[in-house]
Amino acid sequence: MTSGLTTGVNTLFGLPHRPPFVFVRELIANEPGLSAECITLFDLEDPMFAGHFPGNPLVPGVILTEALAQTAGIAAASGYAANERPLFLLSAIRSMKFHRAARPGEKIHLRAEKLAQVGDLVQFAVKATLDGAPVAEGQLVLSIAAR
Repeated sequence: MTSGLTTGVNTLFGLPHRPPFVFVRELIANEPGLSAECITLFDLEDPMFAGHFPGNPLVPGVILTEALAQTAGIAAASGYAANERPLFLLSAIRSMKFHRAARPGEKIHLRAEKLAQVGDLVQFAVKATLDGAPVAEGQLVLSIAAR
């Protein structure tokens, strides 16, 4: 299942985020409840780049981590019927390693794969790549929150 627009991702998979805090730009693959692959791209004109290393703009690691968490949220939520989807919250960053800097204008591939679930906690392996080379990877835990 695919979607080319951020708004389509929000509507189809129930991300609670709205602009300007939606970092997933395109859904390219989805195995409902188990995994999702997405694309993100950051515009040089985004105000965060005015202060995150002026003259040498870098995507902040926390923003890249959030994009991976949103990808994991899409994977988790897609396992539920649209009218039964719970709200998933980022509850833990078990590990996160950054291999190289990401810059505005670079098309970053995001992947989240479910590793385990215990009760309302769901653990994902996440990875961001650029042209096949790792940018960031780690493990994130999402929790199911009451609406």
